[in-house]
Amino acid sequence: MTRVGRVRSIRGAVFGVLAVVVAAGLTGCGGDAQEKVTGVASQAASAASQAADALDSASDTARRKLNEVKDGVDAKDAVTLGQPATQTDGHPTVPVTARNTTDSTKSFAVQVNFRDPGGNLLDTVVVTVTDVPAGQSKEATARSTRGLSGTVKADVGTALRY
Repeated sequence: MTRVGRVRSIRGAVFGVLAVVVAAGLTGCGGDAQEKVTGVASQAASAASQAADALDSASDTARRKLNEVKDGVDAKDAVTLGQPATQTDGHPTVPVTARNTTDSTKSFAVQVNFRDPGGNLLDTVVVTVTDVPAGQSKEATARSTRGLSGTVKADVGTALRY
């Protein structure tokens, strides 16, 4: 299943669960209770929709940035990530190290995926590591575009050397 398909599937599952919760909550409830249940369900559905839209937007942005790289070659094996850390604003960051194994200065475009412990994609960003000297390594920091809660893992989606 594609990433977009997974997002749509998750969005559909969230809306389905919310519909069941609302229906169950409305059964036997009076006016005020019905309004509260409906309001909470509406807020949850809105939050789920906004999160899915933000992920779609981040994925599109990452794809566009990678498509801008001309004459890039796969360099995923030359990129390593450190341990993710959550900043005081709630945005996770992760150190990105690019190793240039060529005989001339190169730059790297690295797509970093932020995931929950279950492997679900939470956010994706592209960080550029510029002007890495021949035979050397250089570090940059990837920062999630959104505040994320809970344990966050990071992996390299795509890495291009150019």
